[in-house]
Amino acid sequence: MNVIIAETDQQLEDGFHVRREVFIKEQHVPEEEEIDGYEEEATHFVLYDDQAQPVGAGRLRTISTDVGKIERICIMKQARDTGAGKLLMESIESFAHKVGVHKLKLNAQTHAEGFYERLGFKTVSERFFDAGIPHVTMVKTIES
Repeated sequence: MNVIIAETDQQLEDGFHVRREVFIKEQHVPEEEEIDGYEEEATHFVLYDDQAQPVGAGRLRTISTDVGKIERICIMKQARDTGAGKLLMESIESFAHKVGVHKLKLNAQTHAEGFYERLGFKTVSERFFDAGIPHVTMVKTIES
């Protein structure tokens, strides 16, 4: 598996394809909530399987000088429980560190809270709903 930063229109579309499959088709998130006004300012990541098919996606936005927000993390069903999510998150974290981000924030669906905890994130909020799905806010400090 290979994670890339989307630099071409096709790579960006590959990421949107994964997001549509997971969030819109599988989880029934309305498209107008999934594809939002932050797309152009975010750095987009796409995970490809060994057959060069897109199977994961996510994005990172810098929300202050040293804080980044990880968003839209998703893995297609066929790639779950293979280490794909961990690889995607490690790639995003590595990039964030390179660009001077020292604190990461994300809003995790509650069913994925344990996954993010294993990656070093800590829950800092009560449960809330986004797109009708329960979430919590989590943070992680990146060591220099």
